[in-house]
Amino acid sequence: MGSGKTIVAFEAATLAMENGYQVAMMAPTEILATQHYISARHILEPAGYRVVLLTGSLDEGQKRAIRRHLAAGDAQMVIGTHALLEDKVEFERLGLVIVDEQHRFGVMQRMKLMRKNSEVQPDVLVMTATPIPRTLALTLYGDLDVSVIDELPPDALR
Repeated sequence: MGSGKTIVAFEAATLAMENGYQVAMMAPTEILATQHYISARHILEPAGYRVVLLTGSLDEGQKRAIRRHLAAGDAQMVIGTHALLEDKVEFERLGLVIVDEQHRFGVMQRMKLMRKNSEVQPDVLVMTATPIPRTLALTLYGDLDVSVIDELPPDALR
């Protein structure tokens, strides 16, 4: 049983996509990125959204095809690892950046992903289930707002 971060991220992604924006979700490992990708496809593709996965282990032909879809706006959501930070990755209209386990990424890495779109400054959702000092400091002294999920949904198994 998780904390609910993923469904919150998908809800935010849906709002962005409904308004014509693309969403990039970055996870620190291929395993986690693949888990998010499978969940996103299951939840979002029936509603008509195209979700793609971009990780370092894909062959160059697959990466090139995914980059084309992102640049053309044919894919509304990309879930990936550090591969999203490559200079070759471009978006037609990036409107939301989601960083899972944000403490596993450096500030410059998050900024690089946020600056992939020159037209619009994307909204950013950073998530962690591990409140570490840097996260707390960003909350207190940075420009982050905090939402805490501290209980299971009412219908969750206990």
